[in-house]
Formats: sequence, C-alpha cells, structure tokens
Amino acid sequence: QVHLTESGGGSVQAGGSHRLSCAASGSPYPDNCMGWFRQTPGKDRETVAMMYTGVNGRTYYADSVKGRFTISQDNGKNTVYQQMNSLEPDDTAMYYCGLRGGICYTPFNQPRRPSEFRVWGPGTQVTVSS
Repeated sequence: QVHLTESGGGSVQAGGSHRLSCAASGSPYPDNCMGWFRQTPGKDRETVAMMYTGVNGRTYYADSVKGRFTISQDNGKNTVYQQMNSLEPDDTAMYYCGLRGGICYTPFNQPRRPSEFRVWGPGTQVTVSS
C-alpha cells in the first residue's frame, strides 16, 4: 500500500518562497500522476500542480500559480517537490499531496480532478502573511 508524507509547511511573508516535499513509500508504481492540491475551510480541494512521473513528465499548473510555482521530482527518492515563489496571502491553505496511477490528463486532454486521486497525504499547512 502506498503512503504519502508531506513536509515543508510553515509560515512565510508575502513575496517570499517556500518548498514542499512529498515522499511516497510502499513501492509505488514507477509511472504515476502526483500532484499538489490545496484546501481552505469551507471550500473544495483544488488542484495546484500535477506531474506525470514517467517519460516526458508532463505537468499541469492552475492559472493562479503559473509562473510562481514549480513541481519537480526526484525519482531515486520517490519524492515530488513544489517550489513556491512570490507567495501571496491567497496561497494560504492546507496543502495535500495526491497520487493516482497513470497520466494526469484524461483521454480528452482534461486535467485529472482531485476526486480522481485515491492516495493522499495528511497535508501540511502553509500560511502567507501580508
């Protein structure tokens, strides 16, 4: 059984940078879609960034983080990172790492939704102060 563990959450001032890590254990398949999602109280979980861990490593970014966040992987460590730059107070949320088998896009080239992910980490809080 695959387990995900996030780390790196904390508090940062607006305009600052922060990096989150997500380590997968339990022998995950080599090619998965792994992503970062966030949620604030009373709102649905939203996709922040996703990455296919196989060949090509196609990525997806939400419009709100394009140009500021970067998702990357370290295959040897089964770890996915999210580098967050130019952080804004609206980025404050609980951040979750998710994993699903296969690619991050549907056959109709739509990004996979959070409801399509079956493995989740416990989450890590990121708070951005103005």
